[in-house]
Amino acid sequence: MSRKARVERNTLETRIQVSLDLDGTGKARFETGVPFLEHMLDQVARHGLIDLDIVADGDLHIDAHHTVEDIGITLGQAFAQALGDKKGIRRYGHAYVPLDEALSRVVLDLSGRPGLEYHVEFSRGMIGSFDVDLAHEFFQGFVNHALATLHVDNLRGSNAHHQAETVFKAFGRALRMALEPDPRMSEVVPSTKGSL
Repeated sequence: MSRKARVERNTLETRIQVSLDLDGTGKARFETGVPFLEHMLDQVARHGLIDLDIVADGDLHIDAHHTVEDIGITLGQAFAQALGDKKGIRRYGHAYVPLDEALSRVVLDLSGRPGLEYHVEFSRGMIGSFDVDLAHEFFQGFVNHALATLHVDNLRGSNAHHQAETVFKAFGRALRMALEPDPRMSEVVPSTKGSL
């Protein structure tokens, strides 16, 4: 069964196109105008083995807030579409990822319920031209529309770039685990409710 999706979202602030293949090889292409976010999304694609193509045209003359948030929203919508009824997936995923002095943990449940616990205290407010507050906006947009529960914890780190990179890599690894087919549940939705 193909787990692919293509979603477009157009507002007065942004125009976003997301294409993804949950059973890909980690290929990624981005045209967003937000280079640091592209670097982080490349980590998600590579470590999640998700093929990801994102094109965004946003009101960057104001700032990157709307673009980053709306990419998260549209990516979440694409995940929800590609997952369908979620039969046969592991549902839960988790990962710890270190990078030098930084260490982050991400725990994910493709539950059908949006929820975000985000505990990242960055060592500085900007990474190049990227406002670190926008990472939270990205993940909030994602969980609200993928209908996932996500716990993000940066456990330690003094370099903001390393902190962010461990978070996004761990997110990719947790997604990879949760999306993985479970051969013992191939025709079953992993929930006592019978649906997610």
